[in-house]
Amino acid sequence: MSRLLVSAAHKSSGKTTISTGLCAALAASGLRVQPFKKGPDYIDPLWLGRAAGRPCVNLDFNTMSPREIREAAGAHMAAADLALIEGNKGLYDGLDLEGSNSNAALARLLEAPVVLVIDSRGMTRGVAPLLLGYQAFEPDIRIAGVILNRVGGARHGAKLRAVIEHYTDIPVLGLVSENPALQILERHLGLVPSNEHTAADRQIRTLAEAVAAEVDLATIARLGADAPALPVPSPPAIDAPGPPVRIAVARDAAFGFYYTTDLEALERAGAELVFFDTIHDARLPDADALFIGGGFPESQMQALEANTPMREAIRLAIESGMPAYAECGGLMYLARGIAWDGRRSEMAGVLPGEITMHARPQGRGLVRLQETGHGLWPLTGPAGEPGSFGAHEFHYSALEPLDEPPVYAYRVLRGHGVDGQHDGIVHRNLLASYSHLRHTAQNPWATRFVHFARTVMAGADRATGDAPKKSLPI
Repeated sequence: MSRLLVSAAHKSSGKTTISTGLCAALAASGLRVQPFKKGPDYIDPLWLGRAAGRPCVNLDFNTMSPREIREAAGAHMAAADLALIEGNKGLYDGLDLEGSNSNAALARLLEAPVVLVIDSRGMTRGVAPLLLGYQAFEPDIRIAGVILNRVGGARHGAKLRAVIEHYTDIPVLGLVSENPALQILERHLGLVPSNEHTAADRQIRTLAEAVAAEVDLATIARLGADAPALPVPSPPAIDAPGPPVRIAVARDAAFGFYYTTDLEALERAGAELVFFDTIHDARLPDADALFIGGGFPESQMQALEANTPMREAIRLAIESGMPAYAECGGLMYLARGIAWDGRRSEMAGVLPGEITMHARPQGRGLVRLQETGHGLWPLTGPAGEPGSFGAHEFHYSALEPLDEPPVYAYRVLRGHGVDGQHDGIVHRNLLASYSHLRHTAQNPWATRFVHFARTVMAGADRATGDAPKKSLPI
């Protein structure tokens, strides 16, 4: 099927703006567009999924094997006409010298042609050696076209096109004019999520109209049509048959960072997901367990504080032993309060500490965690040893100070977590961490969480509220 990977020479070239516009414009033309994002990432997928009308799927070398990536892509492409994969950073950027986790590596793995988005401000003839260098660096990567972004007018665009056509064999697929209306607002961790952007649908329509007018959509739609089919695995079976588990999932303007495939994994494990709003709902839905994902609670902290009934309902549910899992923004909400920019707002008051927002990141990037053996639903190795796995973190906040050393589920081998050495605070049947997990073969956390909730429902409560709290050895 047709597929392409949208990349760039460097970050902040407009990849998400162009990719979102492409998804919306191609979907408006009648095509079924399946968006993907080279992860880890939550914010860009919200925009891509909203534009395409289909949930965006992350493809992540840190938590997925190459086989998993191909199978996930194949499974989600199967019911679509076109797959659009948005990269991150530049085409050849990566963690190691060989570029094993780069966008180019993903394009190679999925046998997808690449469309480069080039920020053309201040550029004319210099675009040619840039493109020629990208072609020559890894010749097996097929650069199928270029979209010139932020073009300074018709004369500028004509010069760029003439240079590219004279010196290279790369087709110019579009020239998108400089237009402030096309820019998506940004904040400290990237673009403002579409679940917070009050005019998200209007913004997407604006992007779609600009892309439809200035990009060759017909050629884009045909790219990669001759690529070999990817494996489509059999539909996964129920992971752990048993009584259904109703999980209340916070999803609103404060909390929206959930991987589509993780929610699917929870359902596959036998969970029924019931979404609720921490800002507007007065109480929790009827549920057996609770999941509060990441987001930007600091941007909604006054509204969260104002909903006292919800904060109290969540505090009482956790203190009563409800199985709960919170990631990053969810951890922040469960603290006593959030202090940011000279203001402080009360939060749920489950965790014995305050959240302070800092000007610089406290933890950002890929992490590696190892189970301490004190977790509620720990991962174990083949011989029963504490398991280790990849995850990621993106936070400008810190939990400080803690009244006493908590029980931690994870030892941080790479990254920061709560204190630079540990992550995953355990309190009664709650696990709260700064790290974001991903349900994959190396760490099928969703299955374990549902199984733990069933255990609690059956009366085998592993609450740790009365256990002595202590620091864990490093």
